[in-house]
This record gives sequence, structure tokens and C-alpha cells, in this order.
Amino acid sequence: MANRALPLEIVVNYWLDRPVFVTGGSGLVGQWLLKALVKEKADVVCLVRDWRPQSELFGGDLISKVSVVRGELQDQALLERILGEYEVDTVFHLAAQTIATIANRNPISTFDSNIRGTWSLLEACRRSSLVKQIVIASSDKAYGEPETVPYTEDMPMCGNYPYDVSKSCADLIAQTYANTYNLPVAISRCANFYGGGDLNWNRIVPGTIRSVIRGQRPVIRSDGTPIRDFFYVEDGIAAYMLLAQKASAWKGEAFNFSAENPQTVLSFTQEIIKMMGSNLEPEILGDAPHEIQRQYLGSAKARELLDWKPLFSQTEGLQRTVDWYKRFFK
Repeated sequence: MANRALPLEIVVNYWLDRPVFVTGGSGLVGQWLLKALVKEKADVVCLVRDWRPQSELFGGDLISKVSVVRGELQDQALLERILGEYEVDTVFHLAAQTIATIANRNPISTFDSNIRGTWSLLEACRRSSLVKQIVIASSDKAYGEPETVPYTEDMPMCGNYPYDVSKSCADLIAQTYANTYNLPVAISRCANFYGGGDLNWNRIVPGTIRSVIRGQRPVIRSDGTPIRDFFYVEDGIAAYMLLAQKASAWKGEAFNFSAENPQTVLSFTQEIIKMMGSNLEPEILGDAPHEIQRQYLGSAKARELLDWKPLFSQTEGLQRTVDWYKRFFK
């Protein structure tokens, strides 16, 4: 995380030579977490299902600095081998099928990855004598659609649609393993991540930036009015690393992480377009079924109990993101 200091707890050699296992290392959040852990000189192994050559994990020198295991998250025997042979101390579970539209079309593969994958990993951790701290990446989607906003951690897990339900279930399973087996699991529920390295072009940030770079009108699948949190990925990484250090003290606890700056999808898209010096008008499709109208988080618990706060403003986060994609396409 160049040019920005990490919270004090993360700085003092905490991760030096620590054996860390990361699932989902080729995804948006996973690749940023790997970079941060490598920078802190942790001993990192990651699980990857698909080879994505454009991912920063494979496209740069990052892959030479971590151990990579190819395989399925649902393969519990493989997970137990990884935890044992690499003597893993800390686990970050980020792997998931994360696209709601794909989940709507293919619910079974989403359930298999997001739900069975989570219990397979937690069961492997339960059977390991070495794992000391686990962070499970849940989501704001796990809350479903409560009547009041912002969402707070005491609200129930009430997903209605395939992706939301998969995150609700995974979240509850994580709580179960903490409460029943005293497993040192802490749960993060983050707002909508954005940042360089996201190659899912149907997401609003990478899709908008790519369109502007190509001189095309950005596409908004919804009618533009849904209200969302947008959370810069490097802020999320600092939150994950801080939470991991405190997981044993907060077994079974969930924490929301958000910039607490809710805005409409249309206004956020327009901010990106303006930042890029374009006058293109978004193309609004109004075709996003099962879209939750108001969805954003309150992060008071994380601020008060973890002494956490974002490191970047939205303007800074977006500028760093735009700069990443300009380099990528150049």
C-alpha cells in the first residue's frame, strides 16, 4: 500500500514469516491482500481454481513470491493438506462466486462454491491444531433487504436471492463453527468493493472505466437509482489484516466495513466519468431484476471496537483505480 501508512497494529512485524493461507488469490480483493502480505513479509500460500492470465497474481512478479495451489475450495482433503503441510497459522477466506447476475442464472454452482466451500474450509480448520485465526469474508448482501438503513451487525441474515442467500448461509456457518467449536473465526461484512485489478467488466467501476477509455457510453444495468456503499479495496485489505490479528478476541463476531458514503449508482458512475475528463452520458438499461433499492452499512462497531477507519477518501480511491486501468489498457 504505497504512500499510505497501515494502522499501527499491522506495522510492527506482526506478519513477518507468519504462515498465511488465502483463498481466492486471483480475485480483486485476493490479489491486493496477497500484495499486502508479501510486503509485510508473510509466508503466503493461496488456493486458485482458474488460471486468469490478466490477474495481477499471474501477470506480474507476485506469483514468484507466494506458493500457489490449484484446486477446488470444496475439496476438504486438499484444504487439510494445505493447512498441515504449510503449517498455516492464519486463514483468509475470500474465494466465492461474487456476481449476482451469474448467481441468478446458475444458483447451484454459486451455492456449491459459497456455502459448501465455506464449511469445507472451516471443517479443515477445525481439524488443524495449528490455525490460530480465521477471517471469513461475508458481505453486505448477507443482510438481504432490511427495512431500515444503514445495516448494523445485530440485524439477521435474511438473503432472498441466490447470491444473497449464499452469503447469509456462509456467514451463519462461520458463526456456528465459532460458537460450537470455539474456532477463532471473525467475519467481515464489506460494502461494494472497487479498485484496480477487477476484471469483471459487468461491475459498475471497471465497466465504466473501460467504456470511457474506449470512447463508449458506460452502461448501467439498473435504472441508476439504487443506493449503495462503494468501498476502496486497499481500505478493505487494511480492515481484513486488522481483523485477523484480533480474531481470537472476537470469535464469532461480525464487523461491517464501509466508507459510510451512500450514493446512487448513477451519481457514482457520473463521478467516475467526470474524473476521467469525459462528457459521455451513461446508457441506463433499467434491466436489473431483484435489485435491492437501498443497501449500505454502518461501521460504528468496527470504529469503536477495532479502532478502524478508512485510509482513503473516495476521490483518492477512485483516482488510484482509474490510474490502474489506464496503465492496464495502455
